[in-house]
Amino acid sequence: MRVHLPGLTPEQRDLVVGWLGEPELVSEHSWGLVDTVVLRVRAAGRDLTVKAAGPANHHIGRELDAHERWTGPLLDGDRAPRLVHADRGARVLVATWLPGDLAQDGPAQHDPEVHRQAGALLARLHQQTAGVDDGWEATQRTRVLTWLGRDHRIPEEQEARVRELVAGWPDEPAVVAPTHGDYQPRNWLWDDGTVRVIDFGRAAMRPPATDLARLASREWLGRPELETAFLEGYGEDPREAGAWSRMQLAEAVGTAAWAYQVGDEAFEAQGMRMLTDALAAS
Repeated sequence: MRVHLPGLTPEQRDLVVGWLGEPELVSEHSWGLVDTVVLRVRAAGRDLTVKAAGPANHHIGRELDAHERWTGPLLDGDRAPRLVHADRGARVLVATWLPGDLAQDGPAQHDPEVHRQAGALLARLHQQTAGVDDGWEATQRTRVLTWLGRDHRIPEEQEARVRELVAGWPDEPAVVAPTHGDYQPRNWLWDDGTVRVIDFGRAAMRPPATDLARLASREWLGRPELETAFLEGYGEDPREAGAWSRMQLAEAVGTAAWAYQVGDEAFEAQGMRMLTDALAAS
């Protein structure tokens, strides 16, 4: 009987079957907006996550980088998935399936204790190593201009203002650390009083404050108690005013443009709100 693993290429499927035997598909968790496939399977009595992607997708490579270099401090207590199998060339991996419900769109999303634990876990990730990126600001500027050069629905007057601001950004080194890249409740699990972190597909060395950008633009708006709890868990506030302003602007442009390109209108609207706020603060 052929194992049902929807979305995987024949090569990826054969690798997974070779690793796991004949896994049973439990559920599908792919977004459908990009070509990343996320499956929950059961093999040898335990549940596992199978993730795979196409040749132009960089998320699997970043996730493997995170598992190989940075998730170690989160493995104690199973606060992050543990890598079981992987083939970087085939862009497929198997990791442990963690218990819990997504914090997003549930009572945990706006629970201060959830944010406190999430802050403490992020500190574990950030504090394990650090470096200096002499080209961070230049890279961020190039990224913003690249997004603006692609299809988007950012109003012309806002685009012009962004270009004006970006032209004046300084070229200065930045302290960088391992970052999650998409740190928000849709990547937190709440399991009977315990927060766990999933999906390291955007992990990279960046300034630590970048991991606060999406929280500040959504969950923390009008809820200062959540921000306070998070920073208590984290131990300090990693944001510096000038760099934070530039990060928020870059995040807003990237969010609005990317969401438009993949057809996520709700996320695009969030990006547009972020952009309006970022420009007002600049």
